[in-house]
Amino acid sequence: MSGRAQLMWDEAVTGYDFGPDHPMDPVRLALTRRLVDALGLDREVSVVSAKPAGESTLRLVHREDYIEAVKAASADPRAADTSYGLGTVDDPAFAGMHEVSSLIAGLSVGAAEAVWRGDALHAVNFSGGLHHAMPGGAAGFCVYNDASLAIARLLELGARRVAYVDVDVHHGDGVQAAFWEDPRVLTISLHEHPRTLFPQTGWPEETGAGAGEGAAVNVALPAGTGDAGWLRAFHAVVPELVAEFRPDVLVTQHGADTHFEDPLAHLAVSLDAQRAVQVACHSLAHEYAGGKWVALGGGGYAVVDVVPRSWTHLVGIAAGRPVEPETVIPEGWRREVFARTRQLGPVRMTDGRWPVSWGEWEAGYDPADRLDQAVLATRRAVFPLRGLLA
Repeated sequence: MSGRAQLMWDEAVTGYDFGPDHPMDPVRLALTRRLVDALGLDREVSVVSAKPAGESTLRLVHREDYIEAVKAASADPRAADTSYGLGTVDDPAFAGMHEVSSLIAGLSVGAAEAVWRGDALHAVNFSGGLHHAMPGGAAGFCVYNDASLAIARLLELGARRVAYVDVDVHHGDGVQAAFWEDPRVLTISLHEHPRTLFPQTGWPEETGAGAGEGAAVNVALPAGTGDAGWLRAFHAVVPELVAEFRPDVLVTQHGADTHFEDPLAHLAVSLDAQRAVQVACHSLAHEYAGGKWVALGGGGYAVVDVVPRSWTHLVGIAAGRPVEPETVIPEGWRREVFARTRQLGPVRMTDGRWPVSWGEWEAGYDPADRLDQAVLATRRAVFPLRGLLA
């Protein structure tokens, strides 16, 4: 087992571009990669590319007719079939869509293979985490579901149990759907409540079906939840379930759109709390999965101030060289930000809230508090199904 972390990267992922007016601006990927380099993290990781996912790999999750529809839209965006979610406002068709989506999927699958085979202990693909894509359709800015494909590849390679933890502000619906009846995959999603945010799924009562009953976990957080509530919910649900499940590999999705500056959602989480959850996921991987950790990106639409800093923290944690929150960001990176976006870049790697504190669930809960009600609903729905006390 190599102790060296891998950063999955290919400059071509910046071609995942829905157009100039779309919130998922690929500049967020380019700026993250440059910040990783500017802070010297390149010296701490192996930067690795991978082949695009081939059709046999894509078919581990996606239907053949859908793959053909993506390829057709990729060749002629005007011919996109909207019945597959392509050519819509959320997922406009663009030339080369299939190729770049396959590349992002290939990077996540490559990350999974590297970790499983022992080429790396941790692997990060911050261009991935496209968790809304369904077996037969695009959704929510996502064409191919690289997170599901990485998990499916781990199962194909012989993993008996894979835990997936998704802290994007939106419900990880596509990954949940892919493994809804599969007891080998534990999916845990913490997200803004479906009453107030796309995709209007992820209720605590969604717990899986058939042999997979109890393997889907959803924490639906009230709009406005901030650092203390978000971390309280995470620690009240995730560690106990991961400890019970004992995964062979931990796969995590770190959408940065929980941030209080994100324009598409309504949580109020800081960069410092995001970093705290990244640290917690790293610790869970070592405690319960032999250190095997695949970490993905996801949403995040404050593309200058938030996303690059959040995912650079993720890379540093995976590399074993966490970036201290008070670190001053190199001026050269800030100049590049201005040249690319005409925006002023952040000065430090913190929102000024480190260290972040929260109340432990074991110390007691308030039944009148909306955050505690959300946590309790999840624990009551799923914990007994896993033999745990709610």
